[in-house]
Amino acid sequence: MPKPLRVVLADDERPARRFLANLLKTFPDVEVVGEASNGREALELIEQTRPALALLDLQMPELGGLDTARLLKAGAAPMVAFVTAYDEFAVQAFELNAVDYLLKPVERERLAATLARARERDASNDRSHGLAAASAALDAATKRSYLERIPVRKKDEVIILPVRQIASIVAEGELLHLTTVGNERYTISHRLHALEARLDPRRFLRLGRGTLAAVDLIDRVIPMPGGTYEVTLKNGQTLPVSRLQARVLRETLLKL
Repeated sequence: MPKPLRVVLADDERPARRFLANLLKTFPDVEVVGEASNGREALELIEQTRPALALLDLQMPELGGLDTARLLKAGAAPMVAFVTAYDEFAVQAFELNAVDYLLKPVERERLAATLARARERDASNDRSHGLAAASAALDAATKRSYLERIPVRKKDEVIILPVRQIASIVAEGELLHLTTVGNERYTISHRLHALEARLDPRRFLRLGRGTLAAVDLIDRVIPMPGGTYEVTLKNGQTLPVSRLQARVLRETLLKL
């Protein structure tokens, strides 16, 4: 009997995580070796258990599935299948690229196809191709949906704010405070998680659970005690970087 396919899964929503774990347990040749509630836990689990396949939710706080995949250590990375609730057009793009991709709510038949592809790649020692293709296809699939303008209501008028003018986005409960290059401040009612999914990840970097900053407007990075950082933007705004996002910042900005 062939050895079971060892799988780690990560999703910040417990019901979704349990649903997928229970679905995986219906496959006798699959072994769930760990569950994570965020990207940091997923990285640690993957390093500890060395699974063949990682099922990563794309939209997790601070460290999403794509960022988690990009931080996997070269040479020891498992195959990756992304799990998310993106629109159908994105699914079609992934299918055309033969990439492992699962749309929520995950269907058993679709999961079986992903597991079969994973076994084939595992048997042929071709793990890296799936991850590289998945990252490229995700970027291609979502590129046309990136926001270029955000409507902002101010008294009796609606201001159309170009995204390229936004220096930072800071969450405060259900409100988002948008600060521009010229230090103008606007407030909208929206979830940071949902807005981030519609912004170009090449333009914005998550600094903490409730903060995004425009990458090209980061002027200085100051090391702080405990391995964290503080960044200063070109508009003079100063923002803290969480311990978890400090690692992403180092990989993104502080390496030649």
